[in-house]
Amino acid sequence: MTPVLHTERLTFRPYRPEDEDAFVALLRDEEVCRWMGQERVPEEDIRTLFRAILKDVYPRRLFDVWGLWQQDVFVGHAEVKKTGNVDGHELIAALAPPYWGRGLGTEVVRGLLRHAAGTLGLKEAYGMVGADNAASVALCHRLGFRHVRDVTGDDGKVTKLMVIATTGN
Repeated sequence: MTPVLHTERLTFRPYRPEDEDAFVALLRDEEVCRWMGQERVPEEDIRTLFRAILKDVYPRRLFDVWGLWQQDVFVGHAEVKKTGNVDGHELIAALAPPYWGRGLGTEVVRGLLRHAAGTLGLKEAYGMVGADNAASVALCHRLGFRHVRDVTGDDGKVTKLMVIATTGN
């Protein structure tokens, strides 16, 4: 079962049905989609995805996924799951734009790394970061991620595959 995690300022909480609108708003945000390297999709598709988290991902323990909360305010989304890009697990984090530039991204990634090491027993974790996402690339470098390779999508966009040891963070 996906555990509740805590960092200095954040609570990582498994989603509840009442979180659906916050989840949808985050993944419908044009800036969030741009920096996550994905196209905006119809609202109903995002609602279907959210319901699948509740009905499939959690009950089948497919991977860990959380809503990120600062006190009682939804600020973002996080996951740790197997990736198809390499034989390993990927850290995924998305913050709502009003919470950018406050150090929360660093806090989220460090929280995910602690979970990956302590709970999941992983020795390393990966991140996929858009090459043009300067803030996220800089965050990865500050935390000690190492560039593995560039991945070019069918649309020509370049994503950096990054890796980090889970211990020592």
